[in-house]
Amino acid sequence: MTTTLKISSLPREFTFNGSRIPDPDPRMSIEQIRDLLTPSYPEIATATLTGPEDTGTSLRYSFSRAIGSKG
Repeated sequence: MTTTLKISSLPREFTFNGSRIPDPDPRMSIEQIRDLLTPSYPEIATATLTGPEDTGTSLRYSFSRAIGSKG
């Protein structure tokens, strides 16, 4: 009996401030994604990145706002 192993990769997805952001290009590094998203989401430039989290259907990376004091 021969067993075949199927290898597949999960797509990446990104979240920021409760919004789901599809992966613009799976070949890009996480830092390239950050640079690409910063013009649309300026707070991503200083956001903390966590992940990947395996959701079963994707690998989720989460950008969280940097916590600081105003003033």
